[in-house]
Amino acid sequence: MSGLSHLNAAGEASMVDVSGKAVTTRVARAEGFVAMQPETLALIRSGGHAKGDVLATARIAGIMAAKRCAELIPLCHPLLLARVQVEFAVQDDGVRIQAECKLDGKTGVEMEALTAVSVAALTLFDMCKAVDPGMEIGAIRVLSKDGGKTGRWERTP
Repeated sequence: MSGLSHLNAAGEASMVDVSGKAVTTRVARAEGFVAMQPETLALIRSGGHAKGDVLATARIAGIMAAKRCAELIPLCHPLLLARVQVEFAVQDDGVRIQAECKLDGKTGVEMEALTAVSVAALTLFDMCKAVDPGMEIGAIRVLSKDGGKTGRWERTP
């Protein structure tokens, strides 16, 4: 047995039983990056994209994705999220996406934050692919998590 929480004693995939866990406030932050051409960034900055406000659409997509994480990732628990926040930083070479998810519950929200970032990045790609098909999505990772038995964890630079 590997000690992975999503495997039962026989080594089969299994949803973790969280019924005995304490309810605590849990928060997770994740980020990702979409690299793109300067011309694409100019369209996003100016709001001049033919499809409309790219960042507003990607923000809503990320929030919706976090709320549906359990439908996408087979062993995730359906969670009643208290907050999902998706933010963008337009940089010289692309757009940095950060998401934060929060709830009072028995399991963490890392997967929801990662899903929010991932779908926001895919939405940026979808909206801009006609003008910049060479965009790259990457660097998707958890930045921090807090709550539960293990407490706080933060990525070190």
